[in-house]
Amino acid sequence: MTAALAPDALATVNRLADQHRDQPGALLPLLHAAQEALGHVPAEAVPAIAQALNLSRAEVHGVVTYYHHFRSTPPGRHVVQVCQAESCKAMGADALMAHARQVLGCDGHGTRGDGAVTLEPVYCLGLCALSPAVMVNDTLHARMTPQKFDRLTAVQEASA
Repeated sequence: MTAALAPDALATVNRLADQHRDQPGALLPLLHAAQEALGHVPAEAVPAIAQALNLSRAEVHGVVTYYHHFRSTPPGRHVVQVCQAESCKAMGADALMAHARQVLGCDGHGTRGDGAVTLEPVYCLGLCALSPAVMVNDTLHARMTPQKFDRLTAVQEASA
């Protein structure tokens, strides 16, 4: 049995559903809006979203779990995304991701135990000519090296 969604979060989901309900293909825009507002798409929100769009809970859950962009748990205070697309892989993204896991102390799609950071592999940040690319808290960083990564994450940790 799933816990109930907090009343304020339910009100947010319902308000967003009202805004997107009549839009063709409303599910993805609604999920993006819910994640933007709540920081993630809680499992408890799935029934409300399904009901609002006249979909099954399985359909909504399937979309949330299919796309890596959607989070079902709250992210850390800092979100570090390491591009895993072809250009970045060719320029060392696999080694950079391994370095990030070691330095940050969490796996891809994971949040460190203290809640400070979430590490996410992503597929194309749009900086293919400047590979490998990383995004930290919605700020892009190009031509990332392990040394640059260490400096960047040290600054983020200091500001936490």
